[in-house]
This record gives sequence, structure tokens and C-alpha cells, in this order.
Amino acid sequence: MENIIVILILVSIVAGIIWYLIRAKKRGETCIGCPYAKQCNGKSCNCNS
Repeated sequence: MENIIVILILVSIVAGIIWYLIRAKKRGETCIGCPYAKQCNGKSCNCNS
């Protein structure tokens, strides 16, 4: 029973990550996770500077 609970938790975490990534791409963010994602042009993202 514990294994099923752990598997369900992991599946829900992965599903949440995939859902977030799909929504971010639909919003037009090129550098997902970057605070300046909407300002990046997609070719050269200066998120690390």
C-alpha cells in the first residue's frame, strides 16, 4: 500500500511539472524558469547574467 501512495505522489509531481511547462510554452515564454522569460528573444537568453 505504501508503494502505491509513493507512486501516486511521484506521478502527480511529474504531471504538475509537465502541465506547467505546457502552459509556459503557450504563454510564449522561451526560457522557462527565467525571471525575464517574456523579454528573451529565444536565441540568446541572458537569464544567467
